[in-house]
Amino acid sequence: MNLRDTLCIKGGRLFIGGCDTVELAKKYGTPLYVLDEQYVREVMRAYVEGLSEYGDFAVAYASKALSCIAMYKIVKSEGLWTDVVSGGEFYATQKAGVDPEHIVMHGNNKTPKELTEAVKAGVGHVVLDGFDEIARLDEICGKENKTQKVLLRINPLVEAHTHAAVQTAKPDSKFGVIIGDEATKAVLDIKSRKNLIFDGLHCHIGSQIFDYSAYELAVEAMVKFIASLNNEGVEVNVLNMGGGFGIYYAGEDPKFTPQRYAHTVRNLALLIENAVKKYNVKKPFLIVEPGRSIVGEAGITLYTVGTIKEIKGIRKYVAIDGGMFENPRFALYGSVYTAINASRADKPFTQKVAICGKCCESGDMIGVDIDLQDTEVGDIVAVFSTGAYNYSMASNYNMNAIPPTVMVKDGRADYIIKPQSYEDLLRLNAVPEWIKD
Repeated sequence: MNLRDTLCIKGGRLFIGGCDTVELAKKYGTPLYVLDEQYVREVMRAYVEGLSEYGDFAVAYASKALSCIAMYKIVKSEGLWTDVVSGGEFYATQKAGVDPEHIVMHGNNKTPKELTEAVKAGVGHVVLDGFDEIARLDEICGKENKTQKVLLRINPLVEAHTHAAVQTAKPDSKFGVIIGDEATKAVLDIKSRKNLIFDGLHCHIGSQIFDYSAYELAVEAMVKFIASLNNEGVEVNVLNMGGGFGIYYAGEDPKFTPQRYAHTVRNLALLIENAVKKYNVKKPFLIVEPGRSIVGEAGITLYTVGTIKEIKGIRKYVAIDGGMFENPRFALYGSVYTAINASRADKPFTQKVAICGKCCESGDMIGVDIDLQDTEVGDIVAVFSTGAYNYSMASNYNMNAIPPTVMVKDGRADYIIKPQSYEDLLRLNAVPEWIKD
């Protein structure tokens, strides 16, 4: 198993960020999310370096991948922007001291409360997702006596080759306004509003993408549309191309390095530069929003094996103390993962197992047919590439506590998200006065 420098095997055990994962499990308990700070920063810096020759740009961390105060502080310290998709994410950025001007607010159905909070705080850009929202935001800005810079989300009708659940630019999508006449109508509507400042366009074609020909098609469509808007007398200052850059989970997924991410985003910038020359339009301020790729491979999850059950001729189940409550991606998408017995990390992989969780659901799996070493009850199993869309999608299903998250660097470890207690699970419970003991 090829591991990066900050994720290695020493003395028969798996180490991350200079920390022994078995000792982390003993100290902090399991399940436990572990995030490698050095790798997070390396990927952030790679994206910035990759765009450095473009001109005016911003790398905006897509916080839906992992939203917490510590991450926003790292984002801020590395000079990145942030995109948010809810009032809760926006609130967390403000608790972390993020400049609202460097925040892009997304969402296909932002509530009046969320929009009002963003406008009052001075959010940099609101990405409008449809005609209803244009009118809604204009009215809110009028009430607050403010103007607001906006981008319009465009559906460029480019289908990325990824899971259907994370395709966002197919014809039947809840996101954005379809490119062409409808989008032109929406832009002109924005331009007619007294309280809205049309600043540019946004598109996002999906997530976990490795087929980069999709980006070529998306850039061509978006820049061509910019040229058509120019013909209508509309200037486009900003082009936000979203993100969606894939990470390694298992099998045939390409294995990326920070340098390869830099190369990928550099190629995206070149596509835009060539397209603006082709269509003779002004080179826009470029925003990219890599979320998963910044934190995905930086994170692992540690579990303790509680039960091993082999059904002869069918399957061996390795039951861990986590499950779909802290990682629902297998249940949602059939996602695949790579795992290792962190307690016996130097041993050969001898079997294929189903790693199953502790929830009362047959579909409560981390994965099936996962390669693993010989494993015993009490061993610590690590599942890779869980930094994105694990904690952020976790729930208290079956009244399980959402695991804590520990950040590691140079042999040091500390919480960035503390454990939940039973009291936390019941903190918001209430009993109507008419219910008697």
